[in-house]
Amino acid sequence: MFSYRASSSSQKPFVFLEVVEFVKKKLMKMEVAYGTPPRNRLDHLKKDGSEETHLRKLELESSDNVTVPNSQFRSMNALEILRESVKILRYNLSGFMMITALLICPLAAVFLPNVLANHSIVRRLIIELLLVAKSSGLPLTSLVKQSCQRFAEMVVSSAMCFPLYITMSLLSKAAVVYSVDCSYSRKKFSVSKFYVIIAKIWRRLVSTYLWVCILVVGCVTLFCVLLVAVCNAFAVIGLSPGMIVYAAVMAGLVFSVIFANAIIICNIAIVISVLEDVSGHHAMLRSSVLIKGQTQVGLLIFLGSTVGMAFIEGLFEHRVKTLSYGDGSSRIWEGPLLVVMYSFVLLIDSIMSAVFYFSCISSNVEADILETMAISAERVGI
Repeated sequence: MFSYRASSSSQKPFVFLEVVEFVKKKLMKMEVAYGTPPRNRLDHLKKDGSEETHLRKLELESSDNVTVPNSQFRSMNALEILRESVKILRYNLSGFMMITALLICPLAAVFLPNVLANHSIVRRLIIELLLVAKSSGLPLTSLVKQSCQRFAEMVVSSAMCFPLYITMSLLSKAAVVYSVDCSYSRKKFSVSKFYVIIAKIWRRLVSTYLWVCILVVGCVTLFCVLLVAVCNAFAVIGLSPGMIVYAAVMAGLVFSVIFANAIIICNIAIVISVLEDVSGHHAMLRSSVLIKGQTQVGLLIFLGSTVGMAFIEGLFEHRVKTLSYGDGSSRIWEGPLLVVMYSFVLLIDSIMSAVFYFSCISSNVEADILETMAISAERVGI
C-alpha cells in the first residue's frame, strides 16, 4: 500500500512513529499472507476455507518483534496531531525549509495579495452578484455587499491561479507528504528520490486534483443555486428582508460545515494519491471511508488552518494594502513577513493532513485487527 519502506534506526524521534511502523509492518504482512488488501482479506479467507489457520497466524504475527504500547495504538485528536506535526517539522527541518523556500513561499507571494486577479472582472462579477441578490429579495446591506465582494475575489483569483494550483501547489503538497513519510521512515528528504517518485505518481496526482476541483466547484455551484431558490421562495411568501438575511446566514453556516467535510476528503485524497496506488474518484471514495469516525478531528484541523490563514489575510489587507507609515516604508518589511507567516501556515496544514492520514490508517487497522481477533476467538469457542 505504501510507496516507501521504513529503514532501521535506534532512535525514535516522536511517539507516533511506533504506530506508523506497526501499521506499515502489519499491512505488508497481511498483503503477503493473504495476497489481497487488508480491507478485503476476510472475504478472501472465507472463499478459500482457511480462515481459522490464517487468523491464528495473524495473532502470532502481532507479537513478532513489534513492541507498541496499547495506549499509543489509537487515533489522535487535533491537538496531538498538531504536536506531532511540529515534531516532524523539527526532525526533518532542512527538507521542509527547502520545500517552503522553493515552492510554498512563491505561491504565498502570489495568493496573498491576489496579484493575478483581474480587478475589472472582479468588479463586473460583484455587480452581477449584487443584482442577483437584490432580485432574490436580499437587502443590499454591508454584510451582503462584503460577502459578494469576497466571493467574487475568491472565484476570479482561483480561476486565474489555476495553473499554479495544478503545478506548484500540487507539487508542494506532494513534497510535504513525501517528507512526512521520510520522517516516519527515519530518512532525510532527498531531492533526487523525490524527483523519481513524482515522475511516477504525477499522472494520478493530477487526476485526483481534477476530481477535487470538480467536487469543490460542484459544492459551491449547488449552494449558490439553492441559496437563490430559498431566498426567492421566502420573498414570495412575504417574509421581511431581515428574515431573509437571517435564513441566508443560516444556510451559509450549514454549507460551511458541508464544505469543510468536502475539503477534508479532498486533502486526504491528495495524500492517498501520493502514498497509495489510488487516484481520481477512487482516492476520493477511499478518503471518505478512511476518515469515517474521525470527522470531528478533521473539522478542527480545517478550522484551525482556516482561521490562521484568514487572520494573516486580514492583516495583509489592513497593514499592507490599506495602511502604511508615512511614505509606505512599512510595506517593505510587513509584506514579506506576512508572506512567510502565510507560507508557514500552509506548510503546517499540509503536514497535519499527512499525519491525519496516518492516524486514520492506524485507527482503521486497530479496528480491523480487533475484529479479526474477535472472529478468531468466536471460532475457537472462547
